[in-house]
Amino acid sequence: MIIFRCSAQHAAVNSGQYDFYSWMPNAPGTMRCPPPRTKAGATAESFLATLPCPAATGALLALLSVVSYEAGERRPLGSYPEEHFTEEAPRRLLGAFQRRLARISRRVQRRNAALPLPYPYLDPAAIENSIAI
Repeated sequence: MIIFRCSAQHAAVNSGQYDFYSWMPNAPGTMRCPPPRTKAGATAESFLATLPCPAATGALLALLSVVSYEAGERRPLGSYPEEHFTEEAPRRLLGAFQRRLARISRRVQRRNAALPLPYPYLDPAAIENSIAI
């Protein structure tokens, strides 16, 4: 559970923030008016009146830029540049884990190739070993 939270779940929540939230109407950081209660009452003007001011949008973009920035050297899930595992059994298990991640990655890439809006954030090749922001 801890490995999932610090790798895959973090990638799902964090990695796409700038991509999705930088277009402010997708997820405004603040709203200046409550949303309309019915669709019939919504107009372009009422929609625009709810959106945050440019300064608030700029502050949110700056924050998203910082938290989405990939710091330092990338270490994809299952990649261990240092030789921590020297016995045969752990090395065999690590190799099996890496092969399984490679299969999953190929499957995700094939699926994304067919999508109009790909979701690359849970491709094992794009997931960091741990949280690094």
